[in-house]
Amino acid sequence: MRNFDQAYSGKVFIASSPSYEESDIVLYGMPMDWTVSFRPGSRFGPGKIREASIGLEEYSPYLDRHLEDVAYHDAGDLLLPFGNPQKSLDMIEQTIDMFLKDGKFPIGLGGEHLVTWPIIKAMSRKYENLAVIHIDAHTDLRTDYEGEELSHSTPIRKACEWLGPENVYSFGIRSGEREEFEYASTSGMHFHRFNVADPLKQELPNLEGRPVYVTIDIDVLDPAYAPGTGTAEAGGITSKELLEAIHFIARSEANVVGADLVEVAPAYDASEKTQIAAAKFIREMILGWPQK
Repeated sequence: MRNFDQAYSGKVFIASSPSYEESDIVLYGMPMDWTVSFRPGSRFGPGKIREASIGLEEYSPYLDRHLEDVAYHDAGDLLLPFGNPQKSLDMIEQTIDMFLKDGKFPIGLGGEHLVTWPIIKAMSRKYENLAVIHIDAHTDLRTDYEGEELSHSTPIRKACEWLGPENVYSFGIRSGEREEFEYASTSGMHFHRFNVADPLKQELPNLEGRPVYVTIDIDVLDPAYAPGTGTAEAGGITSKELLEAIHFIARSEANVVGADLVEVAPAYDASEKTQIAAAKFIREMILGWPQK
């Protein structure tokens, strides 16, 4: 496919179909970390998640589904221009437009969290009344980072301003500036600190029937479970809790229309537990979410 790195033709997510045309779901990588504020390296996340997927079973005992039950294609990584955030974001937005035009369910692998912003823009043009579920350690509600508006600390603020804050639901938040927490409490967004599964379960009935885009930052996990991320934050949830949240969404009446998982930075995790966990989450997302 145009603008995709074919170097990953031999390194695809487990059980990927070779055919884009015959697939309902498309997995794709966004290897960008041009705006990170602490440790770089998330551009290597998509490839390492794919490698880790080879150790997975293709069957999910949680959902009683097998990857052979779904038609999904791993398109590889977008060929993003190194160090050029705006052009990279434009390319991502154009790619999502193409996927949606072709009737695909997109699941993105980051890369830094700024990559979510152009996806939300494209999704909102396709789906009226779009809502966003945001699972993360950080608020990501800054307007800029040290004067730079294109930053991985800004995508959820941009989403709030684009969709309306009442259409954004954040879970697991435990880090951010005072001004970000003040915005969260006064803007009308749905904002839940520290925990994910229980508040998500309470909110999901309010999203019944609505198109929902889900973005997960791996740093919502405690560093004990996911040290391989650029901005690790102590006090997070467990892998089990994030799996429960994914399954709550799968069993809800929300109409999930796309998703991403971002901020896996493999260089900081010699044990590879971060990408191993990420690969399992992606499997559950592929099997559980597009069925609506």
